[in-house]
Order: sequence, then C-alpha cells, then structure tokens
Amino acid sequence: MIELLDAVPLWAILSITALVAGFIDAIVGGGGLLTVPALLSTGMPVHLVLGTNKLASTFGTAIASYTFYKNRLFSPALWRHCFVSTFIGALIGALAVFLVSGEYLEKLLPLLIISTALYTLFKKPPDSDTFIKLNKPSPKKQWLQGSILGFYDGFAGPGTGAFWTVSSQVIYKIDMMVSCGIARSMNFVSNLTALIVFSILGQVDYKIGLMMGGCLMVGSFLGVKTAIHFGSRFVRPLFILVVLCISGKLAWSAWF
Repeated sequence: MIELLDAVPLWAILSITALVAGFIDAIVGGGGLLTVPALLSTGMPVHLVLGTNKLASTFGTAIASYTFYKNRLFSPALWRHCFVSTFIGALIGALAVFLVSGEYLEKLLPLLIISTALYTLFKKPPDSDTFIKLNKPSPKKQWLQGSILGFYDGFAGPGTGAFWTVSSQVIYKIDMMVSCGIARSMNFVSNLTALIVFSILGQVDYKIGLMMGGCLMVGSFLGVKTAIHFGSRFVRPLFILVVLCISGKLAWSAWF
C-alpha cells in the first residue's frame, strides 16, 4: 500500500484530497481535517501549510456559501454581527499563530485534529425536527460565537465548519440546513481574513493552493447539492475514519 501511494504523483494526491474535503466540508464541515494533514505530510513548513490551506479553503467555502444563499438557506442581513466578530476573531488568530514556533505547531496540530475528529464522531447532532427558522438572532450570541470560532479558524482551522454547524443549531435553535448555510458563510469570512494575513507575511504556496482550491470548489458544489437532497449522516463515519488514520500518522511522525 505504501509503495502504491509513493508511486502516485503528489499533485494527484492533493487534488483528490481537496475534492473529497470540499464535498465533506459542504455537508458536515471539517474539510480542513483532511487538507491540513495532507499538506503537512508533504514536509511543507507548518506556517506555509496553514496559509496554503487558507487559500484553498477560501475557494471551497465561497462556492458553498453562495450555493446555500442561492437556495435561500442563508440570509446575510440577519448575521451582520457574526460577520464582524468573525472577521475580528480571525484577524487576531491569524496574527497570533505567528507567535508560536513551527516546531511546536507541528506537535500541536495533530492533537487539535484528532480531538476535533473525535468530537465530531461522538457529538450527536441535534434533532433537526425540533428546530425552527430564526427571525432575529441575538447580537450578543453572534459576537461571542463569531469571535471564538473566528479566532480558532485564524489560528488553526481544522473542524471550524463542523463547530459552526453544531453550535449554531444549539445556540439559535434553527434547522440544520440553515445552520449549514451560516457555517459555510462565516467559514468563508474567517478563511479570507486569515488568507490576507498569511499572504502579507509570505506564507502561501499559490501554485498548490490554487490547484487544491479548484478541486475544493468542485467538491463543495457537489457536497451542497448532496446535503440539500440527502443530508449528512451517510458520510460521517468514513470521514472520521480517514481523518483519524491521517492524523495518527502525523502524530507518530511529530512525537516519535
């Protein structure tokens, strides 16, 4: 198996990973749980990995958020406070990550990825049948949610979409598909904000990022269409299994 993977061109592995990640991210969130480990496995410096992943992720979340908006599953006017707080949180997070050494981040990221994967696996999604569409979401709740998740996405990122989806259902008591629309849109805001910071600091591989971004866009479009028609339960177990396998390999390399 290892010999077979070694024979596959790197660009092909990254492209396939991005396509699958975009598809999954649009449905349940957490596409970065696949793309970040894939980029780390190439031996790329960790700050460059995070910046390149932001470039790719921005494309995927852009097409996903637009598709949810076109299907009337997201109303931007209701979430102005979330937009602003997410932007501020992501800006602070993206700047803060450069205060942490690359060697320490290489050991920290596998922990974050594995923890998020386990949380996503064992956290039972709220019963969407008990949720209703929301007219006036609380500004205070938006600021708290946006600043925390924006900071996390700017600092690290893997699993942010999943956190947005679950927390929005719990906080605002809304339908799952509406929650997914919020998650993709706010994820786009934090991705774009962090990307600007990483770009200014020269921590983006544009060739790889654009290649993966194109694949993420295709995967995200297909994922949104699938989510609207079938929901997300069928892809969760396989997604978590793949994430844990990749993260386990990264953790072994970083710590042992």
